[in-house]
Amino acid sequence: MSEPIGIFGGTFDPIHYGHLRTAFELWQSLRLAQVRFLPTGDPPHRDASLAPPALRLQMVQAAIVGQSVFVADDREMRRTGLSYSVDTLLDLRREYPERSLCLLLGMDAFLGMPHWHRWREIFELAHVVVAHRPGWKAPITGPLGEVMVDRGTGSVRDLHVAPAGRVYVHAVTQLEISSTELRQLILAGRDLRYLVPDAVRELIMGSGCYARRST
Repeated sequence: MSEPIGIFGGTFDPIHYGHLRTAFELWQSLRLAQVRFLPTGDPPHRDASLAPPALRLQMVQAAIVGQSVFVADDREMRRTGLSYSVDTLLDLRREYPERSLCLLLGMDAFLGMPHWHRWREIFELAHVVVAHRPGWKAPITGPLGEVMVDRGTGSVRDLHVAPAGRVYVHAVTQLEISSTELRQLILAGRDLRYLVPDAVRELIMGSGCYARRST
């Protein structure tokens, strides 16, 4: 079996160094073939994005220039209706029927999984990799506690020898950056230099996509 493909979804409104560092560390530690960044189209659990979909995709593309193992994937934006992770993984599974797929999630997203649409089916389609702060402990009770008992693994090898079905928890460097806070900085007239790649900063400044919300 070829090396796993990492699936990293999000609104990326905007993408920032916190996203990129997490993806890079997981790519290295899990020995992934690539990490696919999938900007959401119409996410069911979030308010509508502020930047238009085409611009969010453009920012992702600009952010990953020079890192050949990072790929921008626009399939959720091309799909009509709400963007459900299970539908995205079904689509990817049709494209890669035998390949190991790893859904890369932050701690908050993982803890919210029981509220996702058809969430239990996700484990039949992909492994789930939880990126967390050092010292954080996985749930031991409730639906996720059961999942950890049944599917949890501490071995990266398990992600390579089967196409789906395991949960792997991995500590990463957590940069204290959030897209919400970045948008607030812009509204306050602050500069995003060193918080986002320069190419992303230029797209934000040139489009005025967030500053317009102050009027």
